[in-house]
Amino acid sequence: MEELDGAFAVYADEPPIGFDVLEAADVREGWEDSWREFHHGVAVGRFWVGPPWEDPPPGLEPIVVDPGRAFGTGAHPTTRLSLELLQGVEPASLLDIGCGSGVLSIGAVKLGFAPVTGIDLDEAAIEATTANARTNGVDVTTYVANGLTDELPATHVAVANVALDVVEALAPRVGARLFVTSGYLDRDEPRLAGWGRVDRHSADGWAADLMGRVDWRSADLTDGELRLRS
Repeated sequence: MEELDGAFAVYADEPPIGFDVLEAADVREGWEDSWREFHHGVAVGRFWVGPPWEDPPPGLEPIVVDPGRAFGTGAHPTTRLSLELLQGVEPASLLDIGCGSGVLSIGAVKLGFAPVTGIDLDEAAIEATTANARTNGVDVTTYVANGLTDELPATHVAVANVALDVVEALAPRVGARLFVTSGYLDRDEPRLAGWGRVDRHSADGWAADLMGRVDWRSADLTDGELRLRS
């Protein structure tokens, strides 16, 4: 559905309930995939994130994501900002909460994070992440789970590009030492008890934060010291 001069253009066999039909016309063949014309790849640090129908520019490592008709291609500012922050973190184990189409999970593997686990409430998101990981030749463990109610695996780093209220609800449940959070506006200030901001990136009115546990620098980690990239 698209708004047009106060009216709505709707691609459907029957008009939606409550709408008056002003004009009806046949649509061109292939209209259901015409959205592809508006999705283009973007550069994010060392990466190019884009759909399979575009070629990445030279010098950038591709994260190829086919969103189908339900998920984004990674061009939204919150995804880009989260991926930027991950590029400043020393690789370790990682949990992607609300993995969507898998951009952050795939990017994490390409950065050297391992193991990487992606969870999502939506089974279609898990299928998309799994398929996109396969396309990119990376290994991501995926399964359907509710980050607010199900047990979360312990990892060194967690990522949640969701919404402000969900990030705040997740914070006490996340067992990581570093937490990349996004899905909210630049004016928003996440209130995460026991966490302190390490870094923040902003773009186009959106923000992403790298949060660290207040005691993370003194934590006894079984597989070595977790640190930021220099």
